[in-house]
Amino acid sequence: MGEQPIFSTRAHVFQIDPNTKKNWVPTSKHAVTVSYFFDCTRNVYRIISLDGSKAIINSTITPNMTFTKTSQKFGQWADSRANTVYGLGFSSESNLAKFAEKFAEFKEAARIAKEKSQEKMELTSTPSQESAPGDLQSPLTSESINGTEERVTPDTTQHTEPRAEPSQNALPFSHSSSNINKHWEAELEALKGNNAKLTAALLESTANVKQWKQQLGAYQEEAERLHKRVTELECVSGQTTVIKSQKTELNQTIEELESALKAKEEELERLKAEVESANDFQSQKDSLTQKLQDMESRNQTLEAQLSDLEQRLESNQQEREAFRNSLRSLLELLDGKLFELTELRDTLGKLLENS
Repeated sequence: MGEQPIFSTRAHVFQIDPNTKKNWVPTSKHAVTVSYFFDCTRNVYRIISLDGSKAIINSTITPNMTFTKTSQKFGQWADSRANTVYGLGFSSESNLAKFAEKFAEFKEAARIAKEKSQEKMELTSTPSQESAPGDLQSPLTSESINGTEERVTPDTTQHTEPRAEPSQNALPFSHSSSNINKHWEAELEALKGNNAKLTAALLESTANVKQWKQQLGAYQEEAERLHKRVTELECVSGQTTVIKSQKTELNQTIEELESALKAKEEELERLKAEVESANDFQSQKDSLTQKLQDMESRNQTLEAQLSDLEQRLESNQQEREAFRNSLRSLLELLDGKLFELTELRDTLGKLLENS
């Protein structure tokens, strides 16, 4: 294959409405692969996109094309050959920027390739143009015949001059001159015949050229049709290569996703185990919290009892202090009474002794 994909991306494809020339008409229901192709045999770059087996973009990049970013994720370009405007909607700004960068790069490459091809055509056409007129004019112009007649005339003059000279050799010279004249006349007739044949051949070739031009036009149309068919087949083949590469990438992506999914499942199992242990810890925490609340309630009860006991102890101490004070006063009173009794005993004893 002379055409291979050199850059691919995915985008939603749109075309301008041919009736209104304003609204966009989507040509794909979902994002499709849009690829840059390079044809090394013809040295051209093309943008190709397939939706299934249908080519929804087949645009040859020319130096006068311009890719315009109309929004952060949308770009467009006009294709005068296809008489339409293509639009691409990308999933991110980076994809749009990469596509626009490649468009400018391949546009410049197409311009350089076009200039080189024009230079080659000028170099090949200049020598043929310089040599062609001489080849066509040399056998057909009347100058060749006139030149022949001019060559015959001097020879004839040279050979007839001796006829005017009075000498013995006049008769032989006259005889040879007549032979030479006949010879040149025969040559002249032959040249005239050749000229007539060449003129007839030129007229016939002119008619053939017209017929060949018609045949060439028919051949060019057929070649263009075949070229389009080959292009479609190349698109399908190139797209097949792209699809294979994308399939390989997708398989790798699926394997990576499967491994990632497996890792996530293992992590999920670990998280489930952690959740179960966390549930156990939560139940234990709830049980401990309940026990703590019970202990706090019991502690409050004990604190109330302790406060009551402290109050009772304080009242008991006060009662004991009052009792002590009463006992002390009773003892003092008793001591006074005892002292009085002692004095009374002593007085009675004295009285008894006196009596």
